[in-house]
Amino acid sequence: MRLTEIAFRDARPVEGYGPSFFRIAGQVIEGPVLVTRTGARAWGGLDDAAPLVALASEVDVLFIGLGAAPGRLPAALAARLEAAGIGVEAMATPPAARTYNVLLAEARRVAAALLPVGGGAAGGR
Repeated sequence: MRLTEIAFRDARPVEGYGPSFFRIAGQVIEGPVLVTRTGARAWGGLDDAAPLVALASEVDVLFIGLGAAPGRLPAALAARLEAAGIGVEAMATPPAARTYNVLLAEARRVAAALLPVGGGAAGGR
C-alpha cells in the first residue's frame, strides 16, 4: 500500500497530546485547547462558550473533544452553538483531533476545542 504524507501548508495540525497538554504545530499548550487553521490557544473548557461562538463566521464544523471517553455536550452549550449556526461534533479527544487533522488537510473550514485526555501519554511532547 502506498501512503502519502499529509501536507498542512500553513495550517495548525494537532501533532500530539498527553494527559494534560497538546502539541499544535510545534507549540505545547497545557490544559484545554482551541485550535483553528490559523492558530491555537488555551481554552477555558466546556464553560467557556464565547470563543467557540466567535468562530461562527470562520468554521462550518467544530469538533469538541471531551477527554478520554465520548460523552455528551452540556445542553446549554449545544444550544448556544446551534443558535450561532455552528455544526458541532462531540466525541472523545483522540478521534476529534484525528478528524480535525484530516479535514484540515482537505482545506475544510474546521476547528477543534479539545479537553485533555487522562491516563498515560499519547503522542509525546
